[in-house]
Amino acid sequence: MHRIYKISFASVYPLYITKVERKGRTREELDQVILWLTGFDAAELARHIEDKTTFEDFFAAARLNPNAALITGVVCGVRVENVEDPLMKKIRYMDKLVDELAKGKAMGKVLRG
Repeated sequence: MHRIYKISFASVYPLYITKVERKGRTREELDQVILWLTGFDAAELARHIEDKTTFEDFFAAARLNPNAALITGVVCGVRVENVEDPLMKKIRYMDKLVDELAKGKAMGKVLRG
C-alpha cells in the first residue's frame, strides 16, 4: 500500500491551489477540474476537505467521470495510462489534470470536452 493513500486530501489541496495560482489560474478552475473528475459537488468537496478525508476514502466516495480514461500522458515520470493500481491511477489522473491546468491548457481540453 502506498503511503499517499493515507494522506488527507486536505493536506495536498493547498499545494494544488498554490501550483495553479502561481501559473495564473484560479482556485475556482482547480475546483472545476476536481469536481469534473470526482463527480462531487462543491459541498461534497468542501466536506472532504473539512473532514480531512484520506485519498483512499476520497476516491472511494468519488463517482469518476466516464471520460477519465481519456487522461493520458506522463506525470512525475510515470505514464498515467500504464498505472495498474486503480487508486493510484485515480490519483495520477488528478495530478495530470492539475498539471495541465497549471500549464495553461484550455479548460475544454483539460476536461476532455
